[in-house]
Amino acid sequence: MHYLYRFALLVKRLLLSIIVVVLWLMVYRLVITGIVLDGQYIVGSLVLWVLTAYFLLPRIHRKLSKIYLPDYFIGRVRTVDGLLGDPVNLGVVGTKAEFIKAMRRSGWHRADEVTLKSSWKIAEATIRRKSYPTAPVSPLFLFGNKQDLAFEQEVQGNPSKRHHVRFWKVPHGWYLPGGEAVDWLGAATYDTNVGFSLFTLQITHKIAEDTDVERDYVVTSIRKHVPKVRTKLIEHFSSGYHHRNGGGDRIKTDGNLPIIFLK
Repeated sequence: MHYLYRFALLVKRLLLSIIVVVLWLMVYRLVITGIVLDGQYIVGSLVLWVLTAYFLLPRIHRKLSKIYLPDYFIGRVRTVDGLLGDPVNLGVVGTKAEFIKAMRRSGWHRADEVTLKSSWKIAEATIRRKSYPTAPVSPLFLFGNKQDLAFEQEVQGNPSKRHHVRFWKVPHGWYLPGGEAVDWLGAATYDTNVGFSLFTLQITHKIAEDTDVERDYVVTSIRKHVPKVRTKLIEHFSSGYHHRNGGGDRIKTDGNLPIIFLK
């Protein structure tokens, strides 16, 4: 029965993929041959983009990333489509309550969960340039899980520009390379504007290239407002590198990992 279920699931996924590809090719043919004109052309182009960005390309990336990406910790988070995302650049030792309290004292707001309501709200706020200090952040994954906590600081009342950092609870008994134990791992980046993903064409936030600047900003803000915390720097935690994140934005890091001790 187990094999029959897996076979049925495989057939279902294959049929869905075929349907998406066929629809994409149909709309593409209509747009290219000029059969759809004026307002219908715009609608056809919009449908083509939605099918490509939110169905076809994500499905391709999910399939391929399972083949060529290793399924273990390499110091990078992943997008929902399996692409390598932002670098892991922060560690925290402390309970969830201690952590949330320290971040709030340091001027950080917890991000709202991604829902239809919050997604509509951030879209409206971005277009109207209206403040939304607890705007949701896109889900990224580490240890196979979505972020447990996300914090942000809006810049000049503009939700398209913000400091933000995601944190994941480290599995019990898990150690960093080298033997260091932490309770949380984070990925801090700075959103500069809203644009399109290079890999999926989806609408997303674009980030500043030097992720170390945002990493150090998070540490500095906590040390300033919670003076009793202790910090430790693991130099060369990973090799310094230049690369791209899941949205196609260029990123660079020196590979160092600061650890914040809240206790």
